[in-house]
Order: sequence, then structure tokens, then C-alpha cells
Amino acid sequence: MPPISRFVPSLLLTFCLALTGAASATNYNTGNVQAHGSWHSLTLSLGEERHFRAIEQQSYSDAIFSVNASAGACDMPWLELRVELDEYQAESRTVNLVPIDLRVDHETIHGGRAKFVTYRGDSGFYVHIYPEEQPLLLEEMRRGDILRLRMMRGEDDPWFMIFALDGAEAAISRAMHLCRMATP
Repeated sequence: MPPISRFVPSLLLTFCLALTGAASATNYNTGNVQAHGSWHSLTLSLGEERHFRAIEQQSYSDAIFSVNASAGACDMPWLELRVELDEYQAESRTVNLVPIDLRVDHETIHGGRAKFVTYRGDSGFYVHIYPEEQPLLLEEMRRGDILRLRMMRGEDDPWFMIFALDGAEAAISRAMHLCRMATP
């Protein structure tokens, strides 16, 4: 019987691909998957629609942090956090809009907003992240070790998360390259 460690990469990839569906519970086809340390880069497609994603799914068993871009809009990437709820949502709605702080290692503290969203038929809880200086944040992520997030769910109710950045530079660069290559 082969050792379990032989199956770990394929199990992680399966988990990763199971959670790559975009908003509105749409099931996208995945392709061009490549591992980069704690990160993966991949392509999502549905018909002619193409999205490119760099994801970190190893820090938490139920959460994925991603940097995303769409063909034709590669210069406008967006950040998203998906948390598995283990229950399909009955409706699509914005749950809340809250302050968020993001910090790579001991670099700049980036303020911004986080929109908490659910989508009908999807078992995920999405956090759409809008940092004030996203280009600088992405540059810091490319060369950093740890990304820290603090979201204020309520006045005295912070939610902290930490994501590894090992492989982020390669995954983000590859996702953006795939996006540019797919843009006419």
C-alpha cells in the first residue's frame, strides 16, 4: 500500500478545485493548475469567459485566499476570501460591509473595506476585499512571508486570519501572465 504522503498533493488539489467556483454558485472548469509552494495558479473557464486565479488554500482547512483577474481586465485584479459554511445558502445577499486591515510581515498596514457576501446555492461565505492601496499590497505580498488580515465584524468583534505567502510571487505572476496571454 502506498504511503499517504503520496496522495496529499492530489488531495490538496482536489480540495482546491472544489472551492474554485466563482460567485453565484457557478461551476467553472479549471485548467492550467500549477503548484507554487503554499499557492497554486490556475485558469477558470465557462464558455468564452476566462478568469485567472492565484490561491492559497493551505493555511486553513475551510478558507481560501485568492488574487483574481479576468481576461480583458488583467490590470484590475481583485482579492477574495472564501470560507466554507458546510451549508448551501438560500439567497444571494450582502451580509455586511466592514473595515479591514491587511499587513504583509511588518510592512505597511493597508486599510480598506471588506464586503461579506453569500450566493444562493453556494456553500461558501465570500469576503470581497477592497484595500486602499492594492498595487502596493500586491507588491508586498510577492516578496513577503505572511499576510495578516483583521476584519471588524462588529464594534468589538475582530476576525483575524493569517495566510502564508510562500509561492505567492510565482502564483500571482503566473496568473497575471495567463490573463495577459488570453486577452486579445
